[in-house]
Amino acid sequence: MIPDDVIDQVREHADIVAIVGELVKLKRVGNSFRGPCPFHQGKDPNFSVSPKGAYHCFVCHEKGDVFTFVQKRLGLDFVDAVKYVGGKSGIDVKEVSRERGGGPDPRTRFWEMNGAAAEYFTRTLWDNDLGAPARQYLEGRELDRATADRFGLGFAPRDPKLLREHLAALGYDDAQQIEAGLLVVREEGQEPRPRFRNRLMFPIYDAQGRVIAFGGRVIGEGEPKYLNSPESPTFLKGSTLYGLNWAKNAIRKDERVLLVEGYFDCVRLLAAGLESTVAPLGTALTDAQAELIRRYTTTVFLLYDSDKAGLKATFRAGDVLLRQGIKVHVVTLPEGEDPDTFVRRQGKAKLELELGRAIDVFERKLQILQRHGWFADLRHKRAALDRLLPTIRAASDAITRGLYLARAAEAVGVTQDVLERELRQARTGRARPVTERQEPETRVRRQERRRPLTTEGISAERQLVRLMLHRRQQIETVAEKIGIESFRHPALARIFAVLVASPDAGVDEVASALDEAGVAALNELSAEQGGLDVPARIIQDCVAVLRQRELGEKIDRIDRELPLASDADKDRLVRRKQQLMTEINALGGRRWKSFGRTRS
Repeated sequence: MIPDDVIDQVREHADIVAIVGELVKLKRVGNSFRGPCPFHQGKDPNFSVSPKGAYHCFVCHEKGDVFTFVQKRLGLDFVDAVKYVGGKSGIDVKEVSRERGGGPDPRTRFWEMNGAAAEYFTRTLWDNDLGAPARQYLEGRELDRATADRFGLGFAPRDPKLLREHLAALGYDDAQQIEAGLLVVREEGQEPRPRFRNRLMFPIYDAQGRVIAFGGRVIGEGEPKYLNSPESPTFLKGSTLYGLNWAKNAIRKDERVLLVEGYFDCVRLLAAGLESTVAPLGTALTDAQAELIRRYTTTVFLLYDSDKAGLKATFRAGDVLLRQGIKVHVVTLPEGEDPDTFVRRQGKAKLELELGRAIDVFERKLQILQRHGWFADLRHKRAALDRLLPTIRAASDAITRGLYLARAAEAVGVTQDVLERELRQARTGRARPVTERQEPETRVRRQERRRPLTTEGISAERQLVRLMLHRRQQIETVAEKIGIESFRHPALARIFAVLVASPDAGVDEVASALDEAGVAALNELSAEQGGLDVPARIIQDCVAVLRQRELGEKIDRIDRELPLASDADKDRLVRRKQQLMTEINALGGRRWKSFGRTRS
């Protein structure tokens, strides 16, 4: 037999219009498709197929879903019909053996438990004084109760016992609540506590409308601002799209999807009638999410924020979608606006106008680069190309890739053959996405800091920071010789900056200024106190290694600029490369390569 969840998955992802359309000539009429009925051999368009997943003949009254159609039209039994439709939908359907009386789907208790929690959160939001701050917050965001109820919004109170006791009274013990991600145990021996406290709650539904997880937005101060359920038997974060249960039919009907960043963006657009809107749960779009989108449509409009972080997410998502053969358009909203605020103030019609002005994701990248002077000289052209190549490589459609190559060649001022050769030889490292608010020189410097990290270079950074941590009197000496721009490791760079700014700060004070990765690095360095007896030699050796690395990176950049250079520029670049090689040799050449191995 075929598991029920697989049947549901096939039904959900099946394109009934495409499957029926292979056997019946269909034509769009309004919101449905019409054609002659294959069951009574009609000639008039009395046979209607709805993208929502059903068909109906107005003459012979045959009706059903995609499985019924395949069974009756092709003479298949149900199992073979599911396999047939699964094959058309890109889903591998396999039968499994199950003993009689094997019981219901084991995930049922999770769906029911999450559903009970969602009901509790909703009642707490509207019928309990504890929900007053969340009600006030929704009022401030101009989200009325009807809209909140449509999307099942609720409130998780701060009290650690309320939800736990409520679910326990319904028969869900601590172990079940922990497995569902509703309770957490921070340390062994501690009492379980609710994962979500003092948060506005967004139930996350699967495509069949079952509550599989939650997202919570903190009310007031607190971190993280948004918190999602952990993965569970019902929830795979990277394979789930928020809003798909509401948007799936509209996506097929509109032949597009609007991809936004957050819960509020999604709720606002759906409520305004832009019903083909989904969001990727606050994370970078994954290949699995892009593949899921591809099952519904091949056209995506990205409506991310237009700030630095939003543009970074836009271009990252664009590359992921292009790998699935999807056409990607970027919508640019006015500065300071996001989809939520824009639709709240301007309405659906104005956003539709912005959708009409959307441009291809590659064209948007070029637009930003041109606007900030990235094609003004050879060095910036090389850096611009590093940002364009990942998107060109991501385009799985050959025609799209060819068009991107032609546009890039035109912008950079080289032949398409040169770019095709560069594309074949391009390194596998990912270039940093372009943002609106970075100046060209700043962007180039930051890109250089993200070049591949050499072992000896990181070891030198580590030795210097460790010396500064344990020999505070050496901080000024080190800071005179190098700056934070010499660092490539983010955690070490941050510790360096804190120590330079506050030489007398205790370890706890330093840690308070660091993120999780920085604290981990600080703890590791604090535990290593030996080997610092000759600080002057350590500083000399480490600074030499970092200088050699810097020179090597300049040579590497020259090697990457050469294919784009004119004959005159090539002569200049070769001379500069020779000068840099001379400087490296003066530092001891390759003898520094052993640094990382001897001091790691």
